[in-house]
Amino acid sequence: MSLLTRTEGPVRRAVPAPSVGRMRWWTPYAFLAPYLALFAVFMVVPIGFGFWTSLHEWDINLPAKPFVGLGNYADLFDPGSVDGSRFWTAMRATGIFTVASVPILIVLPLAVALLMNGRFRGRNVYRAVYFAPYVLGVAVVGFVWRYLLDGNIGLVNHYLGLDVQWTTDVPPVWIALVGVTVWWTLGLNAVIFLAGLQDIPRELHEAAMVDGASAWHRFTAVTLPGLRPVTVFVVNATILASANMFGQSYLITAGAPADQTKTAIYLIAETGLRQFDMGTASAMSFVLAAFLMLASALVFGAFRDRRTP
Repeated sequence: MSLLTRTEGPVRRAVPAPSVGRMRWWTPYAFLAPYLALFAVFMVVPIGFGFWTSLHEWDINLPAKPFVGLGNYADLFDPGSVDGSRFWTAMRATGIFTVASVPILIVLPLAVALLMNGRFRGRNVYRAVYFAPYVLGVAVVGFVWRYLLDGNIGLVNHYLGLDVQWTTDVPPVWIALVGVTVWWTLGLNAVIFLAGLQDIPRELHEAAMVDGASAWHRFTAVTLPGLRPVTVFVVNATILASANMFGQSYLITAGAPADQTKTAIYLIAETGLRQFDMGTASAMSFVLAAFLMLASALVFGAFRDRRTP
């Protein structure tokens, strides 16, 4: 035990330093235990059971669930199988929607956030207006827009003087689905970008202005680098959300025309819950998850800071 010297008048005497309790090895695990328990119950166990299900011919109505190994996965990659054909058609629809919606849901919310970050009267009202649609449930959004986009009685065709079948023809169905999704979710990404803009030190912009940098140069040299962490999150989250699109397709187009807008999640739900083929549906889920993990890895790689120290 270390000693401290203390002076009290003419007498100097040694007093023991306060001792610090030694942390026991199990203390961190005790704090982690509640989270680990919830993670195991609601994540690890369902994932493990889902993978186990994908290795069986799992019909929830039949007591026998024969083990087929990787047979369900092999069927998905067999061009001649019915499940494989349907699955890759759905994956194609998912890819079309993701590629069409993600760039818009990055660029447009960033532009809105830049505008909302300025100083003007009533800006909080405008922020609320942009974010308001996101609080609506997908059922409300789907049913309202299905009526508005109806080719016969819809208000969109009525007020624009058009004769377009927004819910049954290609490419109008994709324009409708992407447009509704952008209208619905734009506010969330804009709010996230706005929070990132407000975290960029104002001194950096002022220093760039003193150096004579134009607005575009300040945007590319100060704003975009400062938004790198936020942009990585928004891009990754938007890709995952778009790839998991289900409600809009189910409620607005019902997969029409000819299942061309039936996304992977839509097909998985239909296969497992309507056709009771949980084995094939689980295999589809894991294949989709593998593609999403690859997409996330590509996003993190693309936004990695490559500056040399």
